[in-house]
Amino acid sequence: MLESLINKDNFFLIAGPCAVEDEATVMHIAETMKMLTDRLNIPYVFKASYRKANRSSLTSFTGIGDEKALKIIAKAKKEFDLKTTTDIHTDGEAAMAAEVVDILQIPAFLARQTNLLVAAAQTGKIVNIKKGQFMSATTMGFAAQKITDSGNQNVMLTERGTMFGYQDLIVDFRSIPAMKKLGYPVVVDCTHSLQKPNQSQGVTGGQPEMIETIAKAAIATGTDGLFIETHPNPSIAKSDGANMLEMSRIEELLTKLVRLRAAL
Repeated sequence: MLESLINKDNFFLIAGPCAVEDEATVMHIAETMKMLTDRLNIPYVFKASYRKANRSSLTSFTGIGDEKALKIIAKAKKEFDLKTTTDIHTDGEAAMAAEVVDILQIPAFLARQTNLLVAAAQTGKIVNIKKGQFMSATTMGFAAQKITDSGNQNVMLTERGTMFGYQDLIVDFRSIPAMKKLGYPVVVDCTHSLQKPNQSQGVTGGQPEMIETIAKAAIATGTDGLFIETHPNPSIAKSDGANMLEMSRIEELLTKLVRLRAAL
């Protein structure tokens, strides 16, 4: 399946809501994104987290229940013929999530967790490792090697920003060619790389107005794929609303990016 995403004529897209909030929202986003990406000839993977384990506050939304959320992802996958991904947080979750999704996503803050990486590898699924905010591009080779040494060659690496001080992130676009030299497809996370973690209210902030800038720069520097979280109404989203792109804006953005990719 990894080969089906890599298109020399276009980038692939991983997109969806931050978390599964309810069935109606998931199905609406999945259907809309599927129709749009089919029309623009963009290989597409639907993303939604069945649980959010890394939250700023104890009162932050974490999910509607693992089994219930995974069933909703599975329904969207079947109904709209989608490839799907979700993130996992412990090695015990790998097999459970692998029953539903095609790609297991390793959160950036867990990119060095050996047991988690090995468990993900052993499912045989594609493993997308997000680069730790504290890691260089080249050190991601060691994380990827844990997957390949476990007998799984299906690895992707995602740039999602590097800590710049205590509450800000920057994207070093040298990371894209550096990680591509490691021999794996590279994705740029255009939403989480714009986070402003742990603001004074105990909620992570963001700069969604800069998503287009990050996405254009990612295409220009040779990324294979883009990761964009989107929601019909980010202002009422239960998780990471400050980072997500309003879904009504995504068609215009993707159209621009397809033109940019074609020009390159």
